[in-house]
Amino acid sequence: MDYFLTIVLFTGISFVAYGINSFISKRMKKEFKRWGLESKRKMIAYCQLVGGAGLLLGLESNTVLILSSSFLGVMMLVAIGVRIKIKDNISDILPALAYLVLSVMIIYEASGLF
Repeated sequence: MDYFLTIVLFTGISFVAYGINSFISKRMKKEFKRWGLESKRKMIAYCQLVGGAGLLLGLESNTVLILSSSFLGVMMLVAIGVRIKIKDNISDILPALAYLVLSVMIIYEASGLF
């Protein structure tokens, strides 16, 4: 398995799992409240599911892969901003930053423009 496929599978599956957890996990419900996003939890969870599924389906279509990865990258930029705003520790910000980097890597590889 090449590194690009590994990155796409890891990122896609992670977002699908995170989306599911955002619906059912009591801990995640508390986190959304802490972030001030309690009323947007379900919408964000759907977005995570759609973005993650888009990455997995995007293995058959670079356009879908690029759009899904761009969407998730924007979500991670917003997540970083929210965590900075509420003054989270850098260790709490690093996962969102790592997924942002993975999204950029996917866009870079899938686009073939660079």
